[in-house]
Amino acid sequence: MTPPPDFSILIVTRNTARLTSEAVTSVLTCGDRATVEVVVIDNGSTDGTGEQLKARFPQVRYVYSAENQGFARANNLAASQASGSVLLLLNSDAALQPGNLDAALAYLRATPDCGVLGAQLLNSDGSLQNSVAEAPSLATELLNRSLLKRWRRLTRSGPRLPAREPVAVDSVIGAFLAIPRATWERFGGLAERYFFYLEETDFCTQVRRGGGRVIHHPGIRVWHHQGASANTVRPAARIEFWRSRYLYFDRHAGPAVNVILRTILPLRLACSWAFNALASPFSPALRERAAWQSTLLRWHARGRPLEGGLRPPNK
Repeated sequence: MTPPPDFSILIVTRNTARLTSEAVTSVLTCGDRATVEVVVIDNGSTDGTGEQLKARFPQVRYVYSAENQGFARANNLAASQASGSVLLLLNSDAALQPGNLDAALAYLRATPDCGVLGAQLLNSDGSLQNSVAEAPSLATELLNRSLLKRWRRLTRSGPRLPAREPVAVDSVIGAFLAIPRATWERFGGLAERYFFYLEETDFCTQVRRGGGRVIHHPGIRVWHHQGASANTVRPAARIEFWRSRYLYFDRHAGPAVNVILRTILPLRLACSWAFNALASPFSPALRERAAWQSTLLRWHARGRPLEGGLRPPNK
């Protein structure tokens, strides 16, 4: 009987044919000793993604969905069809480099309490991209983030980044998530109430609360063409992010925190919109910002309905 592969590479795609082909190519040509299988879930692409992948990579398991299922549900579907010892969630706009898989496998085998392993993401020019995230809290959501970062540097609270060695963090960015199968199954995969954004943060929070560690590994360097699948639908993506933001706090914070958040965030949004709307005649950037903020305010006024974001109607 053939042993399971070391990695199941799970890629969710939607209308990113070229980037997805590059991601798959990077996996199949990296030359690592780790064994792999690739599972691609297509969330309703109309740009020829399926035809291209099936012609170029017959060994890849390709599953087409007629509708956009969202990131969490699509990855859970991919995981249900995978057999690897480690599930590697790889964005369709990311690409591996030689040695990434072997380094990840070696670290996971040597570190049994690591429940999620993330990489150092790189921009197209090779510069470092932010690869970690704090767990959302009232402080991160309501305070000035630049001042908060300076305060934490002064008080030396949290990990020192950029790191030179693997370091425990709250959460890693989901372009590259290596998760042992036992950890994935223990927590039931990604929470499907999220459609897009914060799924990985939610999963990392569950792992940490369950006694595992989330590790950022700066020695594993992965290309990431950030935001390629969502950057053409800015207002809808903004709504989806805010919906996920509220959902995260519903799942991980108490009633008092949620009341404060749901009161202050819309008020702050309204103040920002008013300023940007008044100044919009003098700045195209402020005019664009006021437009998507207006869309967000209308979404709040309608009671934060499911429609209006990235998910299909009636989903």
